[in-house]
Amino acid sequence: MRILFITSNNVGDAVLNNGLLAHLLAQSSAPQVTVVAGRASAGLYQALPGLSELIVLKKERYHSHWFKLWARVAGQRWDLVADMRRTALGFFLRAEKRLLAPPKDMTRHRVVELGDVTPDQTPPAPVAWSSADDDRRAAQWIPTGPPVLALGPTANWPGKQWPCARFVALARALSAKNAPLAGARFAVFATASERAQAAPLLGAFPPEQIIDLVGQTSLGEAAACLKRCDYYIGNDSGLMHLAAACGVPTLGLFGPSSDVRYHPWGEKAWWVRTPETLNDIIHAPGYDRHNGLSYMTSLRLERVQDTAEKMISDPRRREDVQPSAFGSFGRS
Repeated sequence: MRILFITSNNVGDAVLNNGLLAHLLAQSSAPQVTVVAGRASAGLYQALPGLSELIVLKKERYHSHWFKLWARVAGQRWDLVADMRRTALGFFLRAEKRLLAPPKDMTRHRVVELGDVTPDQTPPAPVAWSSADDDRRAAQWIPTGPPVLALGPTANWPGKQWPCARFVALARALSAKNAPLAGARFAVFATASERAQAAPLLGAFPPEQIIDLVGQTSLGEAAACLKRCDYYIGNDSGLMHLAAACGVPTLGLFGPSSDVRYHPWGEKAWWVRTPETLNDIIHAPGYDRHNGLSYMTSLRLERVQDTAEKMISDPRRREDVQPSAFGSFGRS
């Protein structure tokens, strides 16, 4: 079965889309998958089962990259075209069947939204793939030993970043003597360009307690490393979604982004947000996404620590836990 899967450039969105791709693979006989992805997210698909071709879409002036893609894929008939970006290609390529992502609805989670196009209307849980080589390298970076708390102190823009000093304080509190993760190691994830933001965390602990993965891993290797971690805590980011997709108990931190739409997904997924709603933040006087300031400073260390300890004591998120442990469940 020849499948064309057009996914997002953004890593987080692509991870959320991958649940639908995994569902399609499970329903297909001998799938041959061509994935179209942006440069940022392409690494998610290197170990995809049934991958026939990975087309990396590089943005060009005047949208000429779409015309080049059309010339590349329009010459054959596809058994299935699944377009997560709702492009013209998804509508007009020759296909026996086509699935187009539903129009964006900010009042619903993206995974729930994608459930609309599955036969049984079940939200397709995100997944992450890693190769045997990825797994071997991950075992070298994170050998067997004390528990590992993965930390994601960065995000794709400064407004979403909880202050790094609070990550340091949180890690110290959780790993202190008689604390839930006494003696834990910390695996710090970020891109190479984000090393300065992660530096306070990297320098706050003895070398034997820090696993420095900043700028070290491909996305497949990052997935393999996350699978070796016991817990993950980080800002709303693609890495947060990747951790949850790997099945790691994950705590996501939210402020100027929608926890309703983008909270980590899974039975071990937790989240907490600032006391202010998304609307409170983005409609406040002086709000400017590009000013380089954090909009996460009102999220108190004590609140994050309390939620983290709940997650560590019982990773499976329970519906009977008070909503305040997770942040806003209402519409932002």
